Amino acid sequence: MKNAVKPYLHFEDNCMEAMQYYQKVFGGDLDIRKVSESPVASQFPEEIQNQVMHACLKNDAFIVMASDMCGMGERKPGNSVEMNLDCSSEAEIRELYTSLSEGGQIIEELKEQFWGDLFVMVADRFGVRWMLTYTLNGK
Repeated sequence: MKNAVKPYLHFEDNCMEAMQYYQKVFGGDLDIRKVSESPVASQFPEEIQNQVMHACLKNDAFIVMASDMCGMGERKPGNSVEMNLDCSSEAEIRELYTSLSEGGQIIEELKEQFWGDLFVMVADRFGVRWMLTYTLNGK
């Protein structure tokens, strides 16, 4: 794996407020993108266009990522935090995808995404959610 595991937090319509608070507490650079600013905005209902699709807070010690639920259902124990791994090869992401989804649930199939990376989201057999990414073309 390229980096350490990064937590991915999910909020219900208050991601921006939470991430701005964490930036005040921990410092660092904060990047926030709303659903409406995404190339796939038209695929989402009007009522969630102002939700945060992706936020990333980076400082010298860690990276925390987050989003609003963006139409993925009610936030509850088990889906409010996901583990995000950046894989070092296409073979690695495919192997982890196969292993973690065995006995679990595939939430998002492994495929190239609009931002250009291979990406998959699964819940393992223990209910832990994993987001796996492999950056294509050496980006």
